[in-house]
Amino acid sequence: MVGKRKKSEIDDISRSIYDIKDEVSFSFKTESGLTSEIIREISAKKNEPVWMLKKRLDALAVYHKLDIPPWMPDISDLDMNQIDTYVRPKTDIKARWEDLPQYIRDTFDRLGIPEAEKKSLAGVGAQYDSEVVYHNVQKELEEQGVIYVDFETAVTKYEDIIQAYFGTLITPYYHKFAALHYAVWSGGSFVYVPKGVDVKMPLQSYFRLNAPGAGQFEHTLIIVEEGASCHFIEGCSAPRYNVANLHAGAVELFVKKDAILRYSTIENWSKNMYNLNTKKSIVEENGHMIWVSGSFGSHVSCLYPDTVLRGDNSTCEFTGITFAGKGQCLDTGTKVEAYGKNTSININSKSISKAGGEAIYRSVVHIGANAQGAKGTISCESLMLDNESRSDTIPDIIIENDDIDLGHEAKIGRIADESIYYLMSRGFSEEEAKALVVRGFAEPISKELPLEYAVEMNRLITLEFEGAIG
Repeated sequence: MVGKRKKSEIDDISRSIYDIKDEVSFSFKTESGLTSEIIREISAKKNEPVWMLKKRLDALAVYHKLDIPPWMPDISDLDMNQIDTYVRPKTDIKARWEDLPQYIRDTFDRLGIPEAEKKSLAGVGAQYDSEVVYHNVQKELEEQGVIYVDFETAVTKYEDIIQAYFGTLITPYYHKFAALHYAVWSGGSFVYVPKGVDVKMPLQSYFRLNAPGAGQFEHTLIIVEEGASCHFIEGCSAPRYNVANLHAGAVELFVKKDAILRYSTIENWSKNMYNLNTKKSIVEENGHMIWVSGSFGSHVSCLYPDTVLRGDNSTCEFTGITFAGKGQCLDTGTKVEAYGKNTSININSKSISKAGGEAIYRSVVHIGANAQGAKGTISCESLMLDNESRSDTIPDIIIENDDIDLGHEAKIGRIADESIYYLMSRGFSEEEAKALVVRGFAEPISKELPLEYAVEMNRLITLEFEGAIG
């Protein structure tokens, strides 16, 4: 006899449009695996300068030297010998959606990216498998000196800047999968905001991985000069396959004196994805770094945006939400290193887990010996929707001086049946009651996410219960 389901149990997220697969089509693909010959082939296809090939080969050597980090969840089923590290789509980069192949246009239309560009974005980049296929930026921004291009274009057109910054914040020695990234990177975005320029509308890059058994390794580099400001949105998705896919991108962010950078991410990878992403920013005097992160997919995720508060009076805000369902281990969090005086840290993280999903909050907050006057608050809340799920909080706090004010709070709980019954007694259906409770839990985070720009987040964070969170 099947037991009666508790009213507090909730079904899985419906992925609907995200699992629609295009026919696998490409103009070129490397052999599976990771060898120096493959690295040379990728570099040759991109007509890269010699220094970039050297960086790739040096990173490959580091990758082979380093072990898998001991804090990482189990990724033993990931076999790099079975991963295609470079898949070039059957198109070059376009500045008009109409010029793309119909199947690629249809994919981004379903995701709502062209419509979002019309309504609320100052620039858009769209990557399909290993290459950016669409890129456009408003003329007004170009006239202000703002640079927003795909990363391949940046390597050739702005070579001096790229060579000066690329791989300096996140080095191949950061961890094994950072080294992998530098060996096989492809695609991504370069943003440069000149001194004093306020980019009033967000820029967005969207990364879609369609090919089964492939990896995506985009590189994002953003430089916000003194007194400038920018909001950058990153969206990611992939359909589900029965083979492993890998995402190992890297994001390097440079926030100069009095500058502001807001970096929003909505990750909706499929449940066969290993998401081993690396992000790091460095903030100068009076600079402000704001992270907003939503993680809703992948089989395993390891994502801990790292912020170095180097300048006096610099600040970091991190706001994140994670939803882990059946078969998912989402190991996420953040790292903040405060070295300047009178720095400020504000971390607000929430996670939801169900059907045996694991949601792990992992963080490091390091207050240096010279960071007198540092202040910070850390809040971690977890909501488990059944008795099978798991939630862990693993904070590491390192304090090297006494002139600081830092608080940490963590809460773990479940939806009470009484709450559901109460709402139902007020005329709500069971599905509506569940939605209200979970939406109320997520609301402080969800209001910070760029819902008006990322269609997939509208679908995932707006809880429409018809037997599912959709």
